[in-house]
Amino acid sequence: MSADRSVLRQAIERGERDGGSIEFKERLSREVHLADGRKESLAAQLRHRVLSGDGEATYVVGVTDDGGLAGIDPDRFSETMDVLSLLAEEADAHIHDVDTWSVADVADVAARSGDHAADDLGASETPGLVGIATIREGATLETDEDHLVIGTAGHVDHGKSTLVGSLVTGQADDGQGGTRGFLDVQPHEIERGLSADLSYAVYGFDDPDGSADDEVGASGREHVPVRMDNPHRKQDRARIVAEADRLVSFVDTVGHEPWLRTTIRGLVGQKIDYGLLAVAADDGPTKTTREHLGILLATELPTVVAVTKTDLVSDDRVETVLAEIESLLRDAGTTPLPVPRHGVDAAIAEIDDSVVPIVETSAVTREGLDRLDTLFAELPKRATPERGEFRMYVDRSYDVKGVGAVASGTVNSGTVEAGDELLLGPMPDGTFEAVTVRSIEMHYHRVDRASAGRIVGIALKGIDEEAIERGMVLLPRSADPDPVREFEAEVMVLNHPTRIRSGYEPVVHLETASEAAEFTPESGRLLPGDTGRTQVRFKFRPYLVEEGQRFVFREGSSKGVGTVTDVGPAAGPSPADD
Repeated sequence: MSADRSVLRQAIERGERDGGSIEFKERLSREVHLADGRKESLAAQLRHRVLSGDGEATYVVGVTDDGGLAGIDPDRFSETMDVLSLLAEEADAHIHDVDTWSVADVADVAARSGDHAADDLGASETPGLVGIATIREGATLETDEDHLVIGTAGHVDHGKSTLVGSLVTGQADDGQGGTRGFLDVQPHEIERGLSADLSYAVYGFDDPDGSADDEVGASGREHVPVRMDNPHRKQDRARIVAEADRLVSFVDTVGHEPWLRTTIRGLVGQKIDYGLLAVAADDGPTKTTREHLGILLATELPTVVAVTKTDLVSDDRVETVLAEIESLLRDAGTTPLPVPRHGVDAAIAEIDDSVVPIVETSAVTREGLDRLDTLFAELPKRATPERGEFRMYVDRSYDVKGVGAVASGTVNSGTVEAGDELLLGPMPDGTFEAVTVRSIEMHYHRVDRASAGRIVGIALKGIDEEAIERGMVLLPRSADPDPVREFEAEVMVLNHPTRIRSGYEPVVHLETASEAAEFTPESGRLLPGDTGRTQVRFKFRPYLVEEGQRFVFREGSSKGVGTVTDVGPAAGPSPADD
């Protein structure tokens, strides 16, 4: 028997006891268990179980009072978790973790506990689910408003993922990119799906305890890093979220040229505060470096350049690469600020979309990582529209057993809470679907609410996962969204082999949407380096577009940036009508 199934077996064998911390529930429903005073009674029962377990209780769901495996279908399981969450909140507790199994997979658990009906359950075509919910004392996490989100970029093999891996763990790299593995997406990381796994790494900083080894930043405060022991463990990420006074999340993008689309989505589709561009000392700036820098600067994202792998080259080579980077930055109309020369305090004070700090680093020797720690501990959170209506563009979606459809992305504005009624869309025909927020998670830690700038996963009721597509948006139920097929924009051509004429069809990356579109330049043509107005029409479906939104477009080797200046008529014909 696997370790996971043994947990279920042990819970059933221990059973319910007076004064014990284990409770069996076949199912819970809103209509029955939250009505006529039962909510208060069940919350008191839950509180008793938590106190009996010294702050932790175990609820086994989908079993009878004597521990027999009954199993419930996924929808009823999700409703049970919703009700259990409300009961826990009433009892000043929260659901810390949930594990689920199909009854067919754990039929021998029931057999070991004496429930011979498990044979019939195991043979059923739809046996249902059984699960264990761990309830812990205390309210769910209240996240702070100083959560910094860093978007990484850089050429493949320039060490950006290794650098981030060393930052979040505090471990020196082995010279073979060992810490890079902490940022690789593993299948088990998305088993539950509620985590927003686009943010591949997180660490943070605590208020000081006066340790002499703590970093001291520009404000004079000491910063105590809160790092990960093993970023592959979801519990480790949740620990960082719970313990750190300031969180720093990394959106790690892709360095291979063929996957530039993924990099653009990571940088444009998320509400990132700062960019971190890696340039390897043994290679220097490349074509990909220039393209990633162009995207960062075109989207007005303040950026730090990290010169990586300095342990592999001589001091003279490092100086040569620094000179090349400074020249590249000046050519792009920005001012380089070498941190070793001017200091971290100057970098914190001066960084914006026209001043770019440069830090020399090595993940092997950990040179320069203390400077990056101080930067990330001290850099101010960029202003986000906390006020106003909730909005989140969907970046990814999952179908989670026992939970249902989950949409992940970055909250663009406003706040969202469990139980909120929202709209999701537009669908291919321009309509929106009504959905309800089941629960919210951030870095594997369930939260009551999420505000602008948070990377979260939102479990949704009322929609199937296969209906959710990247580029859709979540809005309040009261919103009156007006999706469009076309809009006007002012664009700047960064690179193109010839002139752009009417009928030019690049891929447009706007928020999290990536869609082919047709350009119709106002002047009839656009040349490399030109800035001009153009009509943009999505080829296949409408999206929610608003004036002022920035976007990136690409087609082959051509690339450019743009700003929406005027939104066209409401959603045009559906793809079937084209």
